[in-house]
Order: sequence, then C-alpha cells, then structure tokens
Amino acid sequence: MNLLLDTHIILWWLDDDPLLSEKYRQAVSDTENVCLVSAASIWEISIKSAIGKLEIPKNYIGILKEQGFFELPVLWEHADKARHLPFHHTDPFDRMLVAQAMIDGLTILTIDKTIPQYKVQIL
Repeated sequence: MNLLLDTHIILWWLDDDPLLSEKYRQAVSDTENVCLVSAASIWEISIKSAIGKLEIPKNYIGILKEQGFFELPVLWEHADKARHLPFHHTDPFDRMLVAQAMIDGLTILTIDKTIPQYKVQIL
C-alpha cells in the first residue's frame, strides 16, 4: 500500500510519541508499504520550526530518508487539484495532501477529522 503521512503522523513517528496509534505504527513499519512524505509537510514543519512553534531534530530530513521514507514533490497537477477541492478544509497543507492522495491514488494516514469529508482513502 502507498501511504501518505500527514504532518502530525511524521512528527509523532520521529518523536516515538505514544499519540501515534499502534495501527499506524505498524503500517509505517510494514516494509511492504511505501511511506511517502509530501514536500508540503516538510514546508509546514519548516515554517512552524522557524517561528518557534515546533522543535525538531536538526537532521530530521536525513532521518526520514535513512528510515526509508520517500519524498513526494508538489506537482502542478497537485496544486491545480487543490484549487478545485470543496472548502471542507481551509488548511492549505492538508488540502495539498488531499489533492496529492487523489491524483496519485494514495492512502492518507491522519487523525484529522475533516479530511474524511473528501473522497480519499484513509487508513
């Protein structure tokens, strides 16, 4: 299965946070799954870190790569799809993840209560 991790899932994974459910922990750990991290999530993490709302390891991108996560770039098609989504969600980062999941046929790992309102696969 191709899994797109929401930003909070990435952060909980990096911190080994108990908020990350066992179901999601197993899905991320399963070597048969491909775990993707959107450039939009890295952008969100970077912004929150820069303004002091989030503390992350200095080399967190290297850690993600070492642990087998794959980069998902934001393509023009993704950006255009986000434009056409209904405004269930106003967070631009979450809207981008939804658009990417729709276009690329990905399953999103999230606990966000709004994302399921879109026609997108959620684990």
